[in-house]
Parts: sequence; C-alpha cells; structure tokens
Amino acid sequence: MVVNSKPTQIADLVRFSSKKSAFVKIFSHCVRPTLYIKAFMKKTVLITGTSSGIGRATALYFAKQNWNVIATMRNPEKHQDLAAIPGITLMALDVTQESSIEQSIKDSILKFGNIDVIVNNAGYGTVGPFEAASQEQVKRQFETNVYGVFNVIRAILPHFRQKKDGIIINVSSMGGRITFPLYSLYHGTKWAVEGFSESLQFELREHHIRVKLIEPGAIKTDFYDRSQDLFKKDGLTAYDAYVESALPMMQQTGAKAPGPEIVAKTIYKAATDGRKKMRYPIGSGAPFLLFLRRVLSTRIFMGMVRMVVEKKKK
Repeated sequence: MVVNSKPTQIADLVRFSSKKSAFVKIFSHCVRPTLYIKAFMKKTVLITGTSSGIGRATALYFAKQNWNVIATMRNPEKHQDLAAIPGITLMALDVTQESSIEQSIKDSILKFGNIDVIVNNAGYGTVGPFEAASQEQVKRQFETNVYGVFNVIRAILPHFRQKKDGIIINVSSMGGRITFPLYSLYHGTKWAVEGFSESLQFELREHHIRVKLIEPGAIKTDFYDRSQDLFKKDGLTAYDAYVESALPMMQQTGAKAPGPEIVAKTIYKAATDGRKKMRYPIGSGAPFLLFLRRVLSTRIFMGMVRMVVEKKKK
C-alpha cells in the first residue's frame, strides 16, 4: 500500500498543481481589473459658488468630462437650468455657514460614495478706497473669501484623510501675489488664501492630499459689475478724483478679458494632471505679470502699475 501510494500521491500532486496553476490564472484575470477599479470609477467634484462665472463654467466643463459634479450655491432653486444638465447635482451650500457645508458634504458622499476633488471658488470682489469701507463690508469680504475657504477645507479633511487621497483646489487670483489700486480688501483676502494654501500643503502631504492654487488674471465675469461691492461713505470726497481716474481703467480690463471657460479648463487640468505643481496662473497676461513681479523691484513694478492705471489722471 505504501509503495503503491507513492506514485499516486505524486500524480495527485501534479494534477493539483496543474489545477492550482489554472485556477491562479483564472483568478488573476478576474481580480486584476478590481485592482484598477478606482482608476476607472467615475470621479466626483464638489464646487462652491457655481451660480455664475468661473464656478458655473467649471461645473459645466467637469460634467462634459463625465464627472459627477456637485454644483453648490446659496440659492440653487434660482438655477434649475444647471440641474437639467447630465452629471450635475445642485446642492445648497453657504460657505459662511459650517452646518450648511457639513450637510452638503455628507449628502454628496451618501449619494456618490466619495468626493475626489474640492474646488473652493465662492467669492466676490470689493472695490474702492479702504477708508470708505464699512465694518460690515470688511467682515463680509473676509468671511466669504477667506473663512469660507477655511470652513470647506476643515469639513472635507476627515474624508480625505480617511481615504488617504484628495485634491483641494483654491481659486485665488494673480491678485494674490500682485496688487492694483482700489482693491486693497480683495487683495488682502487673496494674499491670505495664497499663504494659507502654501503652508497647508506641508501638513497634508503625508496624507496624500494635494493643495493647488488657480491664479486667474482679469476674466470676463460679473466680478466687475453684479457681484462687486463698491465702497462709499457719506461726506468722504477726498478720493473721488482718484477713483474717477483709476476705476474705469480697471473696469475696461475686465470687459476686454477672456471668458471663464479658460479658467474652468485650467481647474480641470489641476485636478487631473497628477502633478505636484501648486500654482496655475491663467488668462489676461497673468503668467507674464507674475514673472515681472518676480524679477522687478517693488518700486519699479508698482511704478508700472501706476503708469498704466493712473495714466488718465490729471
């Protein structure tokens, strides 16, 4: 029995090995695709401030690229035309209300199972001499443009840390690194976002969370009209001549600028290029102006700005 069983055991072992090899091949063909499911899953982006301008253009562009798009705004009921576009889900979100942000993120994850990218776009511009700004205008500008960004990022970080992946895209401005007359408060908010983002990326790096900055130049949106908040103070006339001289030139720059679609494409590139690149200047000479700001002294650069913006001033 012992002698006769040995060849049988060997034969059984050969047959088992052959079957096992075949099984491994079949199993590997079945399992290997699952290792790459994440790469082929439909991705999800949450964008703030999508009622108009850059935010709306970005929502439309991501939807065309077959992403799940959560387009958020304070009053989505006024923009149901956006909800009719395949791939876009409208949600109410006010960046100044933490409970609103948390609810939108919770609902988004419940609906899609995941958020891959956050685009902090909500914001607006104030313009005018700082002395004419009310305390309420100052507070609102920073609550929206700065604290709004803080609030959204703080709310999404637990989700990104848990899955050890995520991209935060903050829509800043070339005005976060250079300045122009009459936009002191607005520039203050964008410089804050730039510094915050640059520092934040250090602590998030080990969690595989990337932070990116979009730095548009002048873009033709309602930034220069409907969404702009002009400073005025009764009895204050000391700056009237300067405002009348400089402001029209600034407004003309916006009127001649390219549309928000070029920014939307840049945001998509930042979300998908797989690079560790942090800053993406775009539009209306932004890359060139930022280059000049780097290589020229402050005195020379600011002199150039004055020469262009104030050239009609008598």
